[in-house]
Amino acid sequence: MDYTAQVAYFAGRPWDGRAIIHLDLDAFFASVAQLDDPDLRGKPVIVGGDASRRGVVSTASYEAREFGVHSAMSSKIAERLCPQAIWVRPDFARYHELSEAVFNILRSYTPAVRPVSIDEAFADITPDTFDTRHPAEIAAEILTRVSELGITGSIGLSPSMTVSKIGSDFQKPRGLTVVEPGTEAAFLEPLPVKKMSGIGPKASKRLHQLDIETLGQLAATNIDELLPIFGSLTQQFHDRAAGIDTRPVTTGDPVKSVSNENTYPRDLRTRAEIDDALRALAAHVGRRLRQQGLKGRTLSLKVRYGDFTTKIASRTFDPPFDNERIFLPWVLDMFTGIWPAGRGVRLLGVGVSNFTSGREQLGLFDTQPQEERASHEQLVNKLDSIRDKFGEDALLSGRRLSEKQRARSETPRPRPQKPSPGDLPPEPGDRK
Repeated sequence: MDYTAQVAYFAGRPWDGRAIIHLDLDAFFASVAQLDDPDLRGKPVIVGGDASRRGVVSTASYEAREFGVHSAMSSKIAERLCPQAIWVRPDFARYHELSEAVFNILRSYTPAVRPVSIDEAFADITPDTFDTRHPAEIAAEILTRVSELGITGSIGLSPSMTVSKIGSDFQKPRGLTVVEPGTEAAFLEPLPVKKMSGIGPKASKRLHQLDIETLGQLAATNIDELLPIFGSLTQQFHDRAAGIDTRPVTTGDPVKSVSNENTYPRDLRTRAEIDDALRALAAHVGRRLRQQGLKGRTLSLKVRYGDFTTKIASRTFDPPFDNERIFLPWVLDMFTGIWPAGRGVRLLGVGVSNFTSGREQLGLFDTQPQEERASHEQLVNKLDSIRDKFGEDALLSGRRLSEKQRARSETPRPRPQKPSPGDLPPEPGDRK
């Protein structure tokens, strides 16, 4: 897309104050698939899990979105909406490679870059000694350089993070939305309240009950009326709805938790297979803790049963830990306390939080022999070294190995020649 005329218009107008962009990559996972396989270009592509195994859609190409498919939709529904879609398995190593290339483009313009997820980031490009050009010119140049990687993105440019994030979704794909200083409130005023990040379906419903449909109406509402909905964050949401957002673009927030969860293609019912699944989750969390140099004191367990009932348990221990061979027995014990034997388990999750820094001290009630602790640390260090050298799948439990072998043996779906709409009415989807 040629941004020349758009840049020429804004470049002739002064920019007074901060300039913050929000870059959001367009249908990122699907775009990467189409980049790496030219046969997929121009065709409906869905990245996600198998419909027969309780999968969900990670990303859908714009061709698939025309049929109502969108992110987080059940794969079964997506398959019915767009039966001619081509399904692709995620390739996270490839996504991280391109994501880092995009973020490096941003960092070549400013040190103030804050990645929000693998496919979006904020950056402060306020004209200064680092780059004195008009922010619209810089934003257009960034989009052009991203397109040279073989993917595309959209940018919202404004003086605030709130407005820029909304703006990046305004003209997708390959859009550049510029909201000049002083026009933020006018830009936000007619937009539905759900457009603001942080206002989900429940908050939207409660706002609608107060006849608050737009961000302009939210900004004009007395704060006291909003307290039951937003609580301690009421002032923040009220200000943001009026275009007031002075938050700086920081390079990242401290990690508050490290977790891993998995939804299983069939309910787990035996204690042996559940323990094996928990062991795999704990190993993944332990490795991530060590990679980030973190030790935590609070351990959490999430269990979702076949009827979607969810139980969460947590305990705090001392001293802090990062070794799954130490905290796995605690996970198993916590699970015993909330699981009726034989009840089907749909999802399991393990997490660690309450991180500490500095020299570790032995807790008053720590009864594990020092020699045993040292042995455990030596073992996980050796396992980490093997995975560093040969990859994450170098060491797999029997259950995980059999699942991967079964997945590889699945026959891919044929690719029909003539697309046709599905047999269900389209559902509103995301526009990324």
